[in-house]
Amino acid sequence: MFVVIYCIGVACSFCLNQWLEYVDFSFRRKHGREIPQELAEYITVEDQTRTCEYEDAKYRSFIPENIVTTVFGVFLLFSGFYPRLFSELWNGTGNVYWTTLLFAFFASVPGAVVSLPFELYKEFVVEKKYGFSAMTFKLWIQDRIKSVIINLIVAAFLLTVMTMIFEHVNDWWWMLATVYVVFSLLVSFIYPRFIAPLFNKFTPLEDGELKERVTEYLERTGFKASGVFVMDASKRSRHSNAYFTGFGRAKRVVLYDTLVNQLTVDELGAVLGHELGHYKKHHIVKRFCIVIPLVYAVLFIMNQLIGTEQLYTGFGFPVEEQVFSHMKFIGLFLLSEVFGSYGILAGVVENAFSRKDEYAADKFAAQLCGSGKPLASALIKLNKENKSEIQPARIYSVFNYSHPTLLERIRTVA
Repeated sequence: MFVVIYCIGVACSFCLNQWLEYVDFSFRRKHGREIPQELAEYITVEDQTRTCEYEDAKYRSFIPENIVTTVFGVFLLFSGFYPRLFSELWNGTGNVYWTTLLFAFFASVPGAVVSLPFELYKEFVVEKKYGFSAMTFKLWIQDRIKSVIINLIVAAFLLTVMTMIFEHVNDWWWMLATVYVVFSLLVSFIYPRFIAPLFNKFTPLEDGELKERVTEYLERTGFKASGVFVMDASKRSRHSNAYFTGFGRAKRVVLYDTLVNQLTVDELGAVLGHELGHYKKHHIVKRFCIVIPLVYAVLFIMNQLIGTEQLYTGFGFPVEEQVFSHMKFIGLFLLSEVFGSYGILAGVVENAFSRKDEYAADKFAAQLCGSGKPLASALIKLNKENKSEIQPARIYSVFNYSHPTLLERIRTVA
């Protein structure tokens, strides 16, 4: 049963993603160079041609990557690699903690190695060609080393706690869900203060008109932040963004230096107003209120399925009496493989709610600024600078866009 569910999910997800990308590619060939009347004075045919070329380059790199990673993932799961790895580690260590840690590490290596050439190609060929990537190979290596070390530390801690819960708590699902929720909240405090500075430099926003505007909007909305910072994003990429991070006293406003250089004070104020809209509309809190019960529900369902022998035998794991009780981690791993491909359906629902929130934040920004024109102008500039599609195929945006398209947004706020 689990093998059938897995095969159906992988096949459908693979075909759907390939089809969606082709539909958007075909739509772009027919309409990609068209300029809507609202944008005629801001965007040229040359701009649109360059955008289409950039999107086509990403499409051409997606096709082989999706094929190779999907086929390789299926091969790994049915080749007996994972059962042999588990058996070797269990027989070699005789310890459930070491087996869990080492299995998680070695099971992740093949996929990371296969994905590496595609990642390098996108960063140093596609992004470089279209003027986005400022990454050097030395900096790329440094980033990967830091990421690996951080991920190993975090994964080792979480896996150890998870194994401890599996071994000593009968109804483990609610305890594991609680740990996950608490850890997620802790990361919101830890990341901006200790992890993000390992990769980027955050400089307090200098005194001037922009800081005065930011301070005014923060005070008007009652948003208390630990600071407003400019991040040196340009040392890696020309793409631009702004975001809030953290909770409570750890909240901070972060502006990419690329964003500060591209927009006027009025436009930057509108972008900030949009982010403040998420805060005032309690979008993050509401999302947590939805996600937290879902975490408990998913782990409860996994608890019901994890003891099913077919889950293990279907993928080649011999169910031995003396080790079966210690295989809950393997059970979670297999369930994530079996149902992971169906995440694209959940993504459609998540995107729909996200786009609704984005519209609300846009309207809030327009009210805060006294007009929607600064936000519309900022969105047009950012879309142009990032070479994003003005209007992708409708079905493609439903599955892949967490934000409304440019036209949808400016027609709402203008």
